[in-house]
Amino acid sequence: MLKQRTLKTQIRATGVGLHSGSKVTIVLRPAAVDTGIVFRRVDLAEPVDLRADPLLVGDTRLASCLESGGAKIATIEHLMSALAGLGIDNLYIDVDAAELPILDGSAAPFVFLLKSAGIEEQKAPKRFLRVRKTVEVKEGDKWARLDPYDGFRLDFSIAFNHPAVAQTGARVSIDFAENSYEREVARARTFGFTQDVEFMRDQGLALGGSLENAIVLDEYRVLNADGLRFADEFAKHKLLDAIGDLYIVGRPLLAAFSAHKSGHALNNQLLRALLADETAWEIVTFERADQAPSAVARLYPQAA
Repeated sequence: MLKQRTLKTQIRATGVGLHSGSKVTIVLRPAAVDTGIVFRRVDLAEPVDLRADPLLVGDTRLASCLESGGAKIATIEHLMSALAGLGIDNLYIDVDAAELPILDGSAAPFVFLLKSAGIEEQKAPKRFLRVRKTVEVKEGDKWARLDPYDGFRLDFSIAFNHPAVAQTGARVSIDFAENSYEREVARARTFGFTQDVEFMRDQGLALGGSLENAIVLDEYRVLNADGLRFADEFAKHKLLDAIGDLYIVGRPLLAAFSAHKSGHALNNQLLRALLADETAWEIVTFERADQAPSAVARLYPQAA
């Protein structure tokens, strides 16, 4: 049986919010079968739970933000990406601020935290959301699409009018059955341009951004002394974000995702369009691993 997963023990981390610039502490806690991914704002007079749900996504300026009952939690996509990459179904995330910490700007620190806590298989089948027919959303020259596929494959292309970005790979393809999320995706960092910083900070954004937690570019080049981690790090980070945004649906997808110039807003629109058409998807489980398509079985090797 392909089983649901949670953590063996709780673990905490402290960092800075990318947009708020404030200190943030998170505690990742094991959760029971079928809990899903639940963020809890513990700093409020009455703690508020915000479950990962595409219909709760509000602000998508530069990050994905869950909002409910006047409470919100922002910049969840990197942790959600790590959870998808490690196949974790059930987790509580206690947060003492309105934003998750950015850490190094990638998903790698979250992968490290999760693996340090230990991953535990649970006595219930993993529930997949299988896409049954193509769903697509468009906005000008931007688009995102989900197609039926027995596994999880992503193909993402970017287009930035910047000499340093143009020199790198503009397209990246990953199939979870063949490629390692941890080795090939998780370390790709978020990026930003110096000419945008003043405007963003006037909007109350990127107040915690620095060379320690983002790739920063001026008009011509990358300013980080250590350069890029991957030749196609810009495209890979956009793919990392998409993995996290898609996992807000609350189930691992069996689908092929493809997109051009998509971002948090369009990724969320795609999930909403998918869920709105009940003929386009179904929930499936695999009581025996050998009943699952081979690509699906390779997605989730036995938990360490």
